[in-house]
Amino acid sequence: MKKIKIGVLGAYRGMSMITFCAQYPNAQLVAVCDKYDVALNKCKEKIKEWNTGYETSFYDNFEEFIKHDMDAVVLANYANEHAPFAVKCLKSGKHVISEVLPCQTLAEAVELVEAVESSGKIYAYAENYCYMPANTEMRKLYREGKLGEFQYGEGEYVHDCHEIWPDITYGEENHWRNNAYATFYCTHSLGPIIHICGLRPVKVVGFELPIPKRMLDVGCKGGLGSGGLELVTLENGAVIKSFHGCGLIRQPSSIWYSIYCKKGCAESDRWAETAQDVNVYLDGDKLNHYHPEPINTSKLSQDMSGHGGGDFYTMYYFIEKILGEQEGIENSIGVYEALNMFLPGLMAYKSIISGNNSIEIPDFRKKEDRDKYRYDTFCSDKNVGKNMYVYPYSSGEIKIDNSIYDKVKKMYQERNK
Repeated sequence: MKKIKIGVLGAYRGMSMITFCAQYPNAQLVAVCDKYDVALNKCKEKIKEWNTGYETSFYDNFEEFIKHDMDAVVLANYANEHAPFAVKCLKSGKHVISEVLPCQTLAEAVELVEAVESSGKIYAYAENYCYMPANTEMRKLYREGKLGEFQYGEGEYVHDCHEIWPDITYGEENHWRNNAYATFYCTHSLGPIIHICGLRPVKVVGFELPIPKRMLDVGCKGGLGSGGLELVTLENGAVIKSFHGCGLIRQPSSIWYSIYCKKGCAESDRWAETAQDVNVYLDGDKLNHYHPEPINTSKLSQDMSGHGGGDFYTMYYFIEKILGEQEGIENSIGVYEALNMFLPGLMAYKSIISGNNSIEIPDFRKKEDRDKYRYDTFCSDKNVGKNMYVYPYSSGEIKIDNSIYDKVKKMYQERNK
């Protein structure tokens, strides 16, 4: 069978995908790109250990990297920068798998959709939380019709990042995590429910929590450092409550999903030790609690156990889809589904700014919807938002003294000597 030649942009978050590409029999890791020498050098050491038997090239410049002979690119760069790189890759004739998030503006979403449609190449969205065992099992039960029509769902992703903030922002004032609004990073909580039910979101109401002082003290000036809530109405009238945040006190993280349907309900366990167990109740039956069996039991899937095993399946289904295998076609997340997961969060911040009004969610399968938002750069990134820039906290600009970022940078450097 043909080996898919893959390049990875981003050697830090991309190490999981690099691990897959270097060891999966249908893939070949041909290139890695990162602007930081430290990340590239660590990657070189790992590849040497694996002894792949072929050469992998390394780049610190994307424009040189994209010229490399490869079939597909993994985008594991900053979460707010994926769409422009995805468009370049698609236009150069390469398949793309994008880490979270797919884009950061409606204008980028339009350009991304049209690049996918015009290129004819595969775009996959690496929302790994969709592939955790409990979520995979709930999707299977729902798609088999055992639970009946979807009525209500809840998704929760609360990751207390206070202690690791220096490690993931490096003391950079303009790091995307320091400037993201409350509902921006929504697809870990909302995505699995969308992937289970397959329904399109049509409107949303958003809410924002206050930013705690401990997050201000590490340089976070956006609502991501507190929490965001979206109440999303779907095309069949069902509702999803999506809640997520990075600044709330919570150990271990809360990764929890629940669905209510006309024949029964199902949910994952709430705490880390049993988070991948599922609880299923069908009308008239007893509660059934169990741990779902993994779909793939290969050694590589066991080694790539990050994010409940989801890191393995994002890449596995992507490669299998490129190869035309039905398993990949059915389970890989395409561009329209990716936007169904993300756009509710973007529109939820418009809702928050408007005083929590209900906001319609566009359907970018339709040209008329794309034309309406083709130039909409609403976001909390000054360089991209320009005249549609919004503060990352709805109450207004939060100013943090430079000494805070100096302190955080020093903490990062001391931890990574």
